[in-house]
Amino acid sequence: MKRHLFMAAVAASLAFGGAHATDLSKARYLAAACANCHGTNGNAVEGGFNLAGYPKDRFIDTMAAFKSGQRPATLMHQIAKGYTDEQIATMAVYFAAQKKR
Repeated sequence: MKRHLFMAAVAASLAFGGAHATDLSKARYLAAACANCHGTNGNAVEGGFNLAGYPKDRFIDTMAAFKSGQRPATLMHQIAKGYTDEQIATMAVYFAAQKKR
């Protein structure tokens, strides 16, 4: 079921000229690095920031702000610099497709 939701989100994103095509395993691999702070599949534990269901465009804009230093952070400004724009777009589609708990 989740795979179908993810693939639908990728298809919708591509239809609107958004994120790059990717496969689920690559997206899961990239998103796994976020789990320590943002929880499995973006569902953070109490007090953490949920990425599950986070809007794709907002995710991309937020990561760009972290990368440029426009948005201050304790860790995210360093972490964001480690990803390419394509990787960020892949994660954005993945997290947007995740169901919030």
